[in-house]
Amino acid sequence: MNDIIAFISNNLEVIYILILSIFVGVEVIKNIPAVLHTPLMSGANALSGVVVVGAILVMLHSDPENYIALSLGFIAVVLGILNVVGGFAVTGRMLQMFKKKN
Repeated sequence: MNDIIAFISNNLEVIYILILSIFVGVEVIKNIPAVLHTPLMSGANALSGVVVVGAILVMLHSDPENYIALSLGFIAVVLGILNVVGGFAVTGRMLQMFKKKN
């Protein structure tokens, strides 16, 4: 418990920035018009791809005995891949809506 309190007190500025970025992200996403959804979804797919690659690199360079790092990396890979696949499915369905019907 003392380690957690020491970590928080040593990294208080980083925690403030994290909380502020969460609030800013929620406000930005909430105010996006529906017209911009498809281009933003493509950007989110690209970011999720970077998350997947980063998680794989973290898992490759972690100690085989460090089960926490391996399990968090595995969860990040699975969630990143789900986000990429879901994003492409949503983008594909939205683009199908704009195609002309024969």
